[in-house]
Amino acid sequence: MDSRGLHHATCKAQEARGDRVNRGMKGLGLKATLILLGVGGVIALPTSIVLRSSATAAIAPATRRVTQLPRDDEDVQVERAARLAHARATPTPTVAAPATAAAPTAAATRATPPPPPRVAGTVPSFSHVFVIVMENHEYDSVIGNPAAPYTNGLVTSYGLATNYFAASHPSLPNYLALTAGSTFGIASDCTTCFVSATNIADQVEGSGRSWKAYMEDMPVPCYRGASSGNYAMKHDPFMYYNDIRNNAARCAAHVAPFTQFWVDMSTGVVPAFVWITPNMCNDTHDCPVGTGDAWLRSVVPTITHSAAFRNGGVLFITWDEGASSAGCCSGSWGGHVATLVIAPNAIGGFRSGTPENHYGLLRTIEDGFHLGHLGAAGWTSNLPLREYFRN
Repeated sequence: MDSRGLHHATCKAQEARGDRVNRGMKGLGLKATLILLGVGGVIALPTSIVLRSSATAAIAPATRRVTQLPRDDEDVQVERAARLAHARATPTPTVAAPATAAAPTAAATRATPPPPPRVAGTVPSFSHVFVIVMENHEYDSVIGNPAAPYTNGLVTSYGLATNYFAASHPSLPNYLALTAGSTFGIASDCTTCFVSATNIADQVEGSGRSWKAYMEDMPVPCYRGASSGNYAMKHDPFMYYNDIRNNAARCAAHVAPFTQFWVDMSTGVVPAFVWITPNMCNDTHDCPVGTGDAWLRSVVPTITHSAAFRNGGVLFITWDEGASSAGCCSGSWGGHVATLVIAPNAIGGFRSGTPENHYGLLRTIEDGFHLGHLGAAGWTSNLPLREYFRN
């Protein structure tokens, strides 16, 4: 073969080898491409899942928090601190339901406390209010005691608060709580600790109604001494309010010896608000329960037979404090005491287990006279005694 033929053959062989190499490279490229696509798909799939999950989480609605309302008795702790290191309170959170809402889940149901049971009835309007305050006995030493047949007879005919508590100890703070909605930080039976504060007498007089406080064994109207015989100023809250004790004419016209009670009842000139404090024996402070029961028997019928009582009146008989430190709402810890609700429209023989206290009794009087609430009487934890009346 000549040199030209040899050169031609050599070129053909080189081209053939090049084609095979190119085809091999193309095959390898195709395989690499397929491998990369496969790996990309494997990577892309979980990535898309993660991204989709993140996006879903980002747009999910936030869980709504229910914020509990603050307790409404924080400011009473200063008053109670001198006598008790802690006080109990009843928060009243309220969560408004939306107009259209899905059925609550089990978790939501567990998270939201059930609403408190509704107390039936409302406080009716009162034409006259009579209040008698007895002394220093726990509920069980009066209710069911055979030495108090008259008191227990009243219980069968009218209403009885079976879960009622005094505000504090000793006597004086309870009298202030009953008439002004606060103990004013007083933790003794002091006789010079006067206060400048609006009280139930101010409210009643400001509404155009009349009032009078009858004090057994008070020697003269508006007596300013600490005691006289069986009279004790610590059981006469009206002599602690400066706007009464320092106004001689007003005080003498409204804070009177108990003998004036019989005159006013017999003549029919009965104030709209009547407060009665028996002497230290008849209120059972210094004498047995039977003595106080006999005194009630001699006084209560005069009230219940009067036109003032029969035509929209009400009589509350309570005990200022007990012998224990039992308590309930708003830091009340003055002991478990009996309280009778006596009215022409009272539910006969009714007994209420609702937790109640002196502040709630003041609130009841204010509601029946359509007055504002003084101090702790306005707190939602201090309920009015409204369930005892027919409506």
